[in-house]
Amino acid sequence: MKWIGALLFIGVTTWLGFEWSNKLAKRPKQIRQLINALQVLEAEILYSQMPLHDAFNSIARQIPEPCASFCQTVADRMIGTKIYFDVIWEECVGEYIEKSSLAVNEKEILLQFGRTLGQHDFDQQQKHIQLTIKHLERELQDARDEQDKYGKMARNLGFLTGLFIVLLLI
Repeated sequence: MKWIGALLFIGVTTWLGFEWSNKLAKRPKQIRQLINALQVLEAEILYSQMPLHDAFNSIARQIPEPCASFCQTVADRMIGTKIYFDVIWEECVGEYIEKSSLAVNEKEILLQFGRTLGQHDFDQQQKHIQLTIKHLERELQDARDEQDKYGKMARNLGFLTGLFIVLLLI
C-alpha cells in the first residue's frame, strides 16, 4: 500500500513539472500570436480603414486560439455599448491573461496599448502599434530564454521532488 501511494505521489509531482514546462512552452507561441494580431490590426486600420469592431472581427477569423477568442470578445463587447473602449479593453485583457500563459509584463504592454488605440491619427496609431510590437518581441525573446533555461528543469524537478519526498518518508 505504501508503494502505491509513493508511485502516485511521484506521478503527481512529475505531472506538475510537465504542466509547468508546458506553460513555459506556450508563452512564446501566444506572444507570437499577439504580434501577428497586431500586424493584422495595423493593416486593417491603415489600409482597409476599418472600424475597430470590424478589425477585431477580422483578426479573430485569421489567428489561432486563444488570441482569436480574445479579439472576438473585444469585438463582441463593442457592439451596442456606450462604455469607453479602454474600459472594454482592460476587462478583456484581464480575462485573456487569466486564461493564457502570458505574464504580467505582456498584460502591462497590452493595457498601455489599449489606452492609445483609436485615440490618434493613422500615422500615430501605426507608431503605437509598432512600439507595442517591439515591446512584445523583447518579451518573446525573454520567454524563449526562460523556456530554454527552465523547461527541461521543470520536468526533471517535478519527478525528482516527488522521489525525494517519497525517499524521506519511507
